Amino acid sequence: MLEIKNLQVKLEEEDKQILKGVDLTVEAGKVHAIMGPNGSGKSTLSYVLSGKDGYEVTGGAATLEGQDILEMEPEERAAAGLFLAFQYPVEIPGVGNMTFLRTAVNAQRKARGEEEMSSTEFLKVVREKAKSLKIDAEMLKRPVNVGFSGGEKKRNEILQMAMLEPKMCILDETDSGLDVDAMKLVADGVNALRGEGRSFLVITHYQRLLDHIKPDVVHIMANGRIIKTGGPELALEVENNGYADLIEEEA
Repeated sequence: MLEIKNLQVKLEEEDKQILKGVDLTVEAGKVHAIMGPNGSGKSTLSYVLSGKDGYEVTGGAATLEGQDILEMEPEERAAAGLFLAFQYPVEIPGVGNMTFLRTAVNAQRKARGEEEMSSTEFLKVVREKAKSLKIDAEMLKRPVNVGFSGGEKKRNEILQMAMLEPKMCILDETDSGLDVDAMKLVADGVNALRGEGRSFLVITHYQRLLDHIKPDVVHIMANGRIIKTGGPELALEVENNGYADLIEEEA
């Protein structure tokens, strides 16, 4: 699904190398988690994959189902099936949630040469998805994320994910700022979307999210590289012992 080889990235504004040769393969239908200390490059990886400005790829490659995504515009990456859930979703005053969702869904369908969804069909689908994700219908009537709590913003992103049906979902510290109940709702939403044709890359600081979203593979990132890969037990090891021993081993 996602293949990253020796990815090297620096900040455009300053000559600072952040990713120093990241190698990662995420198979179709699998959930991979990335953990690591602050400044290790986790969020940078998610930004570069989704096409955020301000970063320069100085080496390596990244492909989604064999397609070179680094050469694509952000909207082309989205249409190809890439989705990024932000750590801090932005508010968009004046744009209704329903309008936003329908525009996004139809823009992607158009880009893929598919027929656009009619208003009736869209309404039916969005109500079904919202209900299955325990999202209040009132939320759909409000402007995007305006006045939403942290948990509501994150659930709204899960609804976006459910509507857009991406193949590769990247969750960038989606648990930050959430209480336990909100985090469990978000995790339930992610688990409901797991399937054969959809992969997840979950970037997190905390084992607690991985208690609810059971990853297939856990990677530890430090100093711009993935230094260790293992099963879910690796996340528990970090929770109990911290990162220092692993970073020392690597050194």
